[in-house]
Amino acid sequence: MRTTVRVDDDLMQELKDLAHEEGISLAKLFNRTVRLGLDSLKSRGSKTQKPYHEKTFAMGKPLVDLTQAIQVLNAIDDEVFIEKLNRK
Repeated sequence: MRTTVRVDDDLMQELKDLAHEEGISLAKLFNRTVRLGLDSLKSRGSKTQKPYHEKTFAMGKPLVDLTQAIQVLNAIDDEVFIEKLNRK
């Protein structure tokens, strides 16, 4: 099959040089290169991990009024501070 493909100049030069070194046509080298690339993509795609999703659970209604969360946190901090003083 014939088609037109736009290839970056530097890649085309590498392909031409390699085809010349191996003594094969540019078309054969291009086909081989594309096949290798597709095989690599296919094998990599089968090993791709699914994205991680955190499981969530309903915890029921809060036991503390969350609108006053700062007061609750301050009370907890006070308790921790008192415990540390008592250990000394």
